Amino acid sequence: MTAVKICGITSLQDAFAACDYGAEALGFIFYEPSPRYLKPTEARKIIKKLPRDIATVGVFVNPKISLVRNIREYCPLDFIQLSGDETPDFCDHFTASMLFKVVPADQSEVLRNLDLYNARAFLIDSRETGHFGGTGKLSNWEQARAVGRNHPIILAGGLNPENVEAAIAAVSPEAVDVSSGVEISPGKKDPQKVRMFIERVRFRGGRDDNGIFNRDKKLSEASMPALSPGQR
Repeated sequence: MTAVKICGITSLQDAFAACDYGAEALGFIFYEPSPRYLKPTEARKIIKKLPRDIATVGVFVNPKISLVRNIREYCPLDFIQLSGDETPDFCDHFTASMLFKVVPADQSEVLRNLDLYNARAFLIDSRETGHFGGTGKLSNWEQARAVGRNHPIILAGGLNPENVEAAIAAVSPEAVDVSSGVEISPGKKDPQKVRMFIERVRFRGGRDDNGIFNRDKKLSEASMPALSPGQR
């Protein structure tokens, strides 16, 4: 079954709509250049009012380690998503079972070296120069499917209510991640698009109650001990 993450949440209204329609996870962006950036104080207000079964994901781009740790504890967050050019060594500062690493579908060198990363899952996204996600550009589904043969993946990049069924059929990801595809404007969700998106996902595989966003579930990859530099 395929889980749903609605990313780029900036208001309590949008958060509640996503929860009501059945999303498993919400993403909060802590990267200031993003039009969907949310101050930690505002994110905390929203997160404190969410149902306990909704997973919260903090999205960071090439951050300082201390920033991630401080925001995770303050909000608090269930998972961390690193969406920049973070190296395997950088990622090792965080517990693998709580880490999602974004990998652009067109970066073949990074894709060949995914085994160097210790992460709960890889989020396959598209990327444009100077932008880290939220571009509305489709990912390479064939490449994403290839990665998914050996690693848990979350599919992002240009998804919307019209194409998400085809994306799931082509890639078979553990979850799908959407932001711009269900928006009225950057940071403002369209409730009807959110509803339609989740309905289309459910049509392909039902609700995922014990999957990638279940904070109590340890995936085999996530529970593996971190490799030391000498083992890489």
